[in-house]
Amino acid sequence: MRAALLPLIGAALAVSCARGGLPKDMSGPHRQFLSEVRFLITAQERRIFVNTPDPGRDAFIRDFWKKRDSQPLTEANEFKDEYYARIQRANRLFSDGGPNGWLEDRGRIYVLLGPPWERHTYPRGITFYGKPTEIWYYGYFPVVFIDSDWNGTYELDPESPRTIALINKAQMDEKPAVPDEKGDFDFRAEVSPAAAGGALIAIRIPYRDIWFLEEGSGLATTLEISLEITDASGARAWELREDRKIETTEEKLRSVIETDLVLEIPASPAGGPGRYALKAEIVNRADGVRVMKNLDFKL
Repeated sequence: MRAALLPLIGAALAVSCARGGLPKDMSGPHRQFLSEVRFLITAQERRIFVNTPDPGRDAFIRDFWKKRDSQPLTEANEFKDEYYARIQRANRLFSDGGPNGWLEDRGRIYVLLGPPWERHTYPRGITFYGKPTEIWYYGYFPVVFIDSDWNGTYELDPESPRTIALINKAQMDEKPAVPDEKGDFDFRAEVSPAAAGGALIAIRIPYRDIWFLEEGSGLATTLEISLEITDASGARAWELREDRKIETTEEKLRSVIETDLVLEIPASPAGGPGRYALKAEIVNRADGVRVMKNLDFKL
């Protein structure tokens, strides 16, 4: 019988954009959650979870599984149940039934793709001088494991990741993947009259949604900001193109994760009092996400 496939979320071994260390105040259950979902969680999700204050992590976990629920109308979460069932089966099948069988190459593939449709084992190797080999078939796609040291530890053959990529593509054609968390990047634009005349544009971006990259001992990204104000006739009255580099650290980010980054930009649209329209576009260079907003306002 054909095995049900769990969605591979981008790269199955995705890691956080920040350093791998975890906050000292993270509870044991939350550390365990991060370990157990290492094959599913995206780098953006991991960063958000790590930087969320401890009381909010339980809500994150509930949402994490909810958006992966393959049958949301049922009471059970079939995706979650199947994922943990595969971990348990992988522990029984591999690494002599130890607790880390799911972390070995065969266990990892078993958790991600499910039991193979066919499993061929060659304890003495395929050829006379060969090494112990297993070939798992998912449809017509073979995934090869080799015990190079004859010690019972099978490692994924270097050629097999290409096959897994093909399986992943076929799987995604069948069932859409969980939306990329990077798409959550968003901002709000507000325009108010400036005391010295003109207007003051306030761009508010939730820190939680900003994707940062490591830079030196901290985190940084650059925001490409494009602003254009048009008057009631549609004629351009003012525009701005600039890059804003945003720098922080993991510690600082955790302290502001529930707040907004606020960028205040003065504008001097041509013309007097009247109605105007703002077109704002921001690109986060760290992940390439582009968001556009339109706002009507009056001066």
